[in-house]
Amino acid sequence: MMLNSIQSICCIGAGYVGGPTMAVIADRCPEIMVNVVDLNEDRIAAWNDPDLSRLPIYEPGLDAVVQRARGRNLFFSCEVDEAISSADMVFISVNTPTKRKGVGAGQASDLRWVEACARQVAKCSKGHTVVVEKSTLPVRTAVAIKAILDIPSRKNHTNDSIPTFSVLSNPEFLAEGTAIADLENPDRVLIGGDNQEAVEALVNIYKHWVSEDKILRTKLWSSELSKLTANAFLAQRISSINAVAALCETTGADVREVALAIGTDSRIGSKFLNAGPGFGGSCFKKDILNLVYLCHYFGLPEVADYWSKVVDLNTWQQSRIARLLVQKLFGTVTAKRIAILGFAFKANTNDTRESPAIRISLDLIEEGAQLAIHDPKVDPTQIELDLKQQPSTVDSNLLAEGTWHFTDSVEEALKGADAVLILTEWEEYRRLNWAFLASLMRAPAWVFDTRSVVDSKQISEAGLILWRLGQGED
Repeated sequence: MMLNSIQSICCIGAGYVGGPTMAVIADRCPEIMVNVVDLNEDRIAAWNDPDLSRLPIYEPGLDAVVQRARGRNLFFSCEVDEAISSADMVFISVNTPTKRKGVGAGQASDLRWVEACARQVAKCSKGHTVVVEKSTLPVRTAVAIKAILDIPSRKNHTNDSIPTFSVLSNPEFLAEGTAIADLENPDRVLIGGDNQEAVEALVNIYKHWVSEDKILRTKLWSSELSKLTANAFLAQRISSINAVAALCETTGADVREVALAIGTDSRIGSKFLNAGPGFGGSCFKKDILNLVYLCHYFGLPEVADYWSKVVDLNTWQQSRIARLLVQKLFGTVTAKRIAILGFAFKANTNDTRESPAIRISLDLIEEGAQLAIHDPKVDPTQIELDLKQQPSTVDSNLLAEGTWHFTDSVEEALKGADAVLILTEWEEYRRLNWAFLASLMRAPAWVFDTRSVVDSKQISEAGLILWRLGQGED
């Protein structure tokens, strides 16, 4: 097999990265067979559902891409061994959660699934296979993958049929909510490896739709580390602007005006300067903690402490919002109805992993609040898993203990509410009729806007009291 003519790709992992990435590759490279495999039968069934609205991942534009390629050269299945054996190139795109116990617990990445994938690839591959790290991994993980792949004696292989491998790093730089746009028009594609023929094989795939000046070739270790540090820098900006937001509230400044002022500086730029309830998603916290662990491991405690503070401030921001809401509502939210608008960690995704809404909701439930939660894309069963508490079947403001329940509409959530807390910047929350909604709430009613999505004039005219994150009183 000539590496410059990849004919079959297997991706192990049909999650938020593997599914959309392979869908775009299949869409742009119709001559390449793309098989996405996963052991989760329900997830694979959702990818194969004729009703595209039931795809396991919500991303704008994903349904159209899947519709064009699925059944033509894009296939989803649980037949992992078969897909590996027929592939010229195997992407590893499985979960790498933070370890919960043992050495590095709470910081280091748990690589058990990556190791399992490497062993399965070693067992099932034929001929020469290019193995591509797509999961977010700590630097030098490729050493472990190579060690597994390069075991000279393998069962089920004769000496003449022992497969060979090249390992590449091709980290994803996708922002949930814009993943398809990021894949179709990326800022850069990063490919790290020491086998130039294998590197060029992957370059040739991306060149179907990405200009070559955007394709960066690096050392394997540089590629692995670049993903961690990219997320750390972005998260750092979020924590920085949120720290400034708290200062603005106490000084009478407006963080939006401050962000505009500093964002026009070409050395700084305007991206990731929107103050909010903190960062969430699957990567930022996990990757920073992994970076912290690596810094400690390599004897750089001062560097580790620096990055650790980024996570600490993010946690503080979420706790601060919950405490502030309690303070504003006369020092208690016990038996008070609080409408939570938005549970996804950001708009245009149904992902709730590390969502600020989880910690904030738990803090308010602990205070005895009755939460009415609305989100246009998040399934209530996911909220139940995140809050580790079943929804209440009793809708009463006489209950002394904190509860939550899901509502199908904003109007239902705000009915009888003492306050509404906006945690996700869904577009529909920008167009709410506050004059009408105010009539449903119990006066004096508050609007807590952590995303700067409401019009302060409309809130005032509706007779509601507004608190906006990062905006101090004159």
